[in-house]
Amino acid sequence: MVPPTKRADARRNEQRLLDAAAAAFVRSGVDAPVRDIALEAGVGVGTIYRHFPTRADLILAVYRHQIEACAEAGPTLLATRATPYAALVAWVDLFLDFLVTKHGLATALRSDHTRFDALHAYFLERLVPVCADLLHAAVTAHEVVDTVRPLELMRAIGNLCVGAGDADYDARRMVGILLTGLRIGGGS
Repeated sequence: MVPPTKRADARRNEQRLLDAAAAAFVRSGVDAPVRDIALEAGVGVGTIYRHFPTRADLILAVYRHQIEACAEAGPTLLATRATPYAALVAWVDLFLDFLVTKHGLATALRSDHTRFDALHAYFLERLVPVCADLLHAAVTAHEVVDTVRPLELMRAIGNLCVGAGDADYDARRMVGILLTGLRIGGGS
C-alpha cells in the first residue's frame, strides 16, 4: 500500500518549519526554543510536534532539508552567476550555513549511530558531486587551481567551521581566505 501524500498546506507548513528551524539553528544552535521556531514559521508549537515528534526528528529533517537545498543550488548557481568561481563562492556560503547547523547533530542523536551514519552517507552522496561540478567548472574556466579534490575542499571548510561558536573567530572570513587561495594567481 502506498502511503498517503501530504496535503499542500501541510507541505507548505513543513517547508516553513524547516526554513525557520534552519535559520534558528544557525543563529542559536540546535537547542533553539521550539516556540521561537514556531513563531518564525507562523505556526503553532503543536504543528511542529505533529510533523516532528522529537527534537532529534526536527534536527534530522533540517539537516536533510539543507543537504537538498545545497544540492539543488549548485546547478542553479552555475547557471545564474557571472563566473563558475562566483557560483562556487555562493555555494560555499550555503554550505557554511549547513555546517553551522550540523554542529549540534551528533549531540542531538546521542548514541543513534545508525541514523547518523545513514545521514552522513546521504550527505556525501548528494553534496560531493555538486562540489565536484562547481570545482570542475571553475578549473575549466581557469579560475581556480586543479589540485584540490571536492571532498578535501569540503573537509577543509568543515574544519574551519569548528570554531564558529567562538565570538573571537569568524569562520566565514577564514573560508573566504581559503577560497581566495584556490584562485589562480592567489586571488589577483
